[in-house]
Amino acid sequence: MGFLLVHALTGLAGASSLFLVASGLTVIFGVTRIVNFAHGSLTMLGAYVGWTVLTRLPRDPAWFALGVAGTAAALAALGALLEMGLLRRLYRSPELFQLLATFGVVLIVQDAALATWGPDDLTISRPPWLRAYVRIADERFPVYDLVLIAIGPAVLACLWLLFNRTRWGRLVRAATWDREMVGALGVDQRVLFTSVFALGAGLAGLAGALGLPAGSANLGIDLSVITEAFVVVVIGGLGSITGAYLASLLIGLLQAFGVVLIPKATLVLVFVVMAAVLVLRPNGLLGRGGAPTALAGTATPVRPPTRGMLLGWGLLLLAALAAPLVAGPYALSILTEAAVAVLFAASLHFVMGPGGMASFGHAAWFGIGAYAAGLSAQGLGVPMPGALLLAPLAAGVAAVLFGAFVVRLSGVYLAMLTLAFAQIVWAAAFQWVSVTGGDNGILGIWPPAWASGPAVVYLLALTLCAGGAAVLQRVLYSPFGYALRASRDSPLRAEAIGLDTRRIRLAAFAVAGAAAGLAGGVFTFVKGSVFPGFVSIPHSMDALVMVLLGGVQTMAGPVVGALAYTGLYDGLLRATAYWRLVLGAAIVLLVLAFPEGIAGAVQRRLRRA
Repeated sequence: MGFLLVHALTGLAGASSLFLVASGLTVIFGVTRIVNFAHGSLTMLGAYVGWTVLTRLPRDPAWFALGVAGTAAALAALGALLEMGLLRRLYRSPELFQLLATFGVVLIVQDAALATWGPDDLTISRPPWLRAYVRIADERFPVYDLVLIAIGPAVLACLWLLFNRTRWGRLVRAATWDREMVGALGVDQRVLFTSVFALGAGLAGLAGALGLPAGSANLGIDLSVITEAFVVVVIGGLGSITGAYLASLLIGLLQAFGVVLIPKATLVLVFVVMAAVLVLRPNGLLGRGGAPTALAGTATPVRPPTRGMLLGWGLLLLAALAAPLVAGPYALSILTEAAVAVLFAASLHFVMGPGGMASFGHAAWFGIGAYAAGLSAQGLGVPMPGALLLAPLAAGVAAVLFGAFVVRLSGVYLAMLTLAFAQIVWAAAFQWVSVTGGDNGILGIWPPAWASGPAVVYLLALTLCAGGAAVLQRVLYSPFGYALRASRDSPLRAEAIGLDTRRIRLAAFAVAGAAAGLAGGVFTFVKGSVFPGFVSIPHSMDALVMVLLGGVQTMAGPVVGALAYTGLYDGLLRATAYWRLVLGAAIVLLVLAFPEGIAGAVQRRLRRA
């Protein structure tokens, strides 16, 4: 009994820390509608700033509390600067491009923290009062964890009073539901948005500083924290503080008992729960239908390519085919990866742009295709053409099975459900060692003799990937493509004229999954191996950045974005150790200069001309 009670209390302590991060994220999203990927970076900076402050203060409890409060204030000020300096310029841009800007901030903060505090984990020395414990049912339990348990409900109560008993709180709740009307009533939305962002950033900094006694300040906080925070926000319901607290309790207790009861499932337990909640309650536990879910871009009319555009694509293809005549082995390897990236980005664009379904877990289909090709080639002795055929088939079937649940949702809920499935696939690849090789991967998957050599591999990858991307483009100009865009732009009207919108969206999801699976199969033979990283969250984010960088509402966007991102990544990786900082700054500058994407900006200027 004592063992269960202690684990329950441990879960409650973890839930309080998670709630501090998630509450700030849900406040920011509810008002500004920004899917703020940089929120985890603010938590990480809270840990580093907290370490810097607390290690220079006396070690008494009062000074510790003062240092934590000072850290929260510093992060609130930093959040306000971030909102005023960057995000305020993007409120009129499509919401997906705001997401891209915050991703650039994540890269900048990563290398800025590395340059300032170094790569090592930083811990604070724990004075006796931080090491104190009490006995609960003959089990020792840290006093500090009891303090964390109390902080969660205290913060929840303060937020409830702030949002329900103050004029500012009522304005925030009004802006959550109809910020245009709030602006029409004469409320200065700039001040409101800045204060909301400062509050959310302050809560993130508070969570980072309070986590120091039981952990450390390290460069891995941002990604791990933001993933769990998004899970909590989605499970609780977008914009619901109480829902975020209930979801934090659920996730905290699941993690505490999951480590003991089902340790092999701890990597995906929270994502399985999130998927189950979204299937049963599409708006989360306390979410209400009709609330803004974001990730909806402004649709633009799609016109068939002109002769000039077709001529440009033809010249680009001829240049790509002629590359082996002038490029060396290393350059050909980069161009091969760029060809795979084009098909991967084009497959995501297929569901994001024309389909209106943003995906945070598109790497799942890429990884399924890669493992299908690798396992069939090495385990079953299937020749390379057969393995490349199985890759899109396996990914397409998986996309159909999972897409049946996905297409019922929209906005962030849909995107997070795709992320949940990707994490489940990643955990299976990581832990099913007897089949996938686990973290060691599957090695020695090389093309046959007739397809060996950098030039042949490049031409093979170019043919398959460029051909796959061309097929996707052709489908978008077919009757199915127009029906898909009709389902995105006006589902009620589409259904009124007899279109089965859910079936159309499911078919699009399957086509995109099969295309991504083909890209994964080609990449397997290019690299000669398969690893769980093919299914990881960063790989999904790479595809998302490519599509947004090029322009989600243009047919050329995924191609331009994939080439630009691959070129930037490779060039910066060789040029500087702080390539993330430069890449992040480049992404932010491109978003500010081309808020509709590079290809979108070119297309707009051509239309004006």
